[in-house]
Amino acid sequence: MKISLFYEFPLPRPWAEDDEHKLFQDGLVEVEAADKAGFSTVWLTEHHFLEEYCHSTAPEMFLAAASQRTKNIRLGFGVMHLPPPINHPARIAERVATLDHLSNGRVEFGTGEGSSIAELGGFNIDPADKRGMWEEALEVSIRCMVEDPFSGFKGEHVEMPARNVIPKPLQKPHPPVWVACTRPSSVNMAAEKAIGALSFAYTGPGPLKDRVDTYYRDFEEKGTPVTPAINPNILAIGGDLSMMVARTDDEAIKRLGVGGGFFSFGIMHYYLTGMHTPGRTKVWELYQEAVKEDPTLAYGPGRGAIGSPDTVRQFLRDYESSGVDEIILLLNPRAHEGIMESIEIMGKEILPEFIERDEKAVAAKAKRLEAVIEKVEARRRPSDAPMFDETYAFGGLPTGRGGKFTASEIPEAWAEINEGRVQAAQAEKEAREGSA
Repeated sequence: MKISLFYEFPLPRPWAEDDEHKLFQDGLVEVEAADKAGFSTVWLTEHHFLEEYCHSTAPEMFLAAASQRTKNIRLGFGVMHLPPPINHPARIAERVATLDHLSNGRVEFGTGEGSSIAELGGFNIDPADKRGMWEEALEVSIRCMVEDPFSGFKGEHVEMPARNVIPKPLQKPHPPVWVACTRPSSVNMAAEKAIGALSFAYTGPGPLKDRVDTYYRDFEEKGTPVTPAINPNILAIGGDLSMMVARTDDEAIKRLGVGGGFFSFGIMHYYLTGMHTPGRTKVWELYQEAVKEDPTLAYGPGRGAIGSPDTVRQFLRDYESSGVDEIILLLNPRAHEGIMESIEIMGKEILPEFIERDEKAVAAKAKRLEAVIEKVEARRRPSDAPMFDETYAFGGLPTGRGGKFTASEIPEAWAEINEGRVQAAQAEKEAREGSA
């Protein structure tokens, strides 16, 4: 089992003037330490308008910075929102491919639909459309990464003419594709599409084993590839997977404080029961009040990688026994010093044995799935992408309704350029004549 880290970049109020700056700078230091410690991947979410709960609105920017401070750790979008009103498929392809080059081929392409009213409403997306948007955008963004040129697409939610989207990713044909799976049915869908499942797991390693077994059963029996490269993997992320490691259990619990449950509370607030006034509602205060009424919301031993090395080691071994391919550990708000010590202890005392077992498990899994993958690939449907029209070309000035020019800035600029050339030539001529 691989062990990775998950960033939401929560920032509880009250805010000092430099808090957001410190948040990202501390994160870069932590990721650099995690790379040296041996963590598998750093996964960074994308959310919009979810103040206090998540300030990670441009994950590609942070991951690009992290790529220059690390060598081995993989860089995961966990996830990028695919609905076109949020991210156009061509822009998705461009950003993923650019990061893949900057990181020397370390990108994991996690995808999602979005589900909060803050985000869907903020971008005027009808919730009834989000699955269809995700499916079309996934197809188009991957085709933009692999087709030279992309031959065009016309669907219900995405329409794009032929263009050559550049750069192409370093990983061929494209980085591994994942989808966020909040519900068990989403895990089934991921298996049937032969892509990785970023599976939420809130009930511990026992029930997770059933989910893992179901994923691989559905992959074998129903998997039909929708991307050029398949990705048969399932990982676990969830509210019971916070990380805080110290020399003793008591010290870890003290350092964790009440922050361990803020991830789950934020989900409840923004996705389920909360009412939010932008810039006014104090989510952290609401969380603290809720913890006073129900202290179990704050989490503790047994509900995360929280405690001494021995405690955390056993916690992770229990998850490893579920058969999950990777586990992602959540990082808590305003806990930089504790996170740094946790990363150090994990690297020195806990990760080595898991890394060693994972290398053997990956090799065994590859051998075990050889025949299964042949069955899955045999179900791959022929591409219905249109052939590229070799006679197609574009050029000239953009025109608007009624054929009128709507982009006159370039002709005006070109006229100035020409005028400058004329003036320069005249000045040169006069200088030559003056020196004769």
